[in-house]
Amino acid sequence: MSEEFTQWGITIPGLANMYGCILIFWGLFSYFAQTPAEGSDPSITAMIPAFMGLPLVMMGVLSKFNEANRHHYMHVSMVVALIMLLAGGWRMVKNFSEMSNLGLISHMLLVLVGASFIFAGVKSFRHARLVREG
Repeated sequence: MSEEFTQWGITIPGLANMYGCILIFWGLFSYFAQTPAEGSDPSITAMIPAFMGLPLVMMGVLSKFNEANRHHYMHVSMVVALIMLLAGGWRMVKNFSEMSNLGLISHMLLVLVGASFIFAGVKSFRHARLVREG
């Protein structure tokens, strides 16, 4: 069994970096693409995906530079992914009909990224345990 786990051909830190960058770019796009009411500023809440993506990128980068603590960084990134999944899903269930298109896409992206990252992370933790035990 290989020591390095990959999901969809990408290591978990690489996946954290990729997902984090996607969320950051979407957050920036949605912030500048929104159309606020006349005379008001754009809502900072459009940047929530970027705020969730930044810790993912940070944990992915830190795990590449500090291999000894990689598992700690990836556990933190799993917590961030769980927050994305739960908070994004809760908001969609609670206020689905009141959400703008940008808001709906942002929350769907948070849920999908959170769920797929947790899926890959659980598989990688299981793989690490199997490698360690056998």
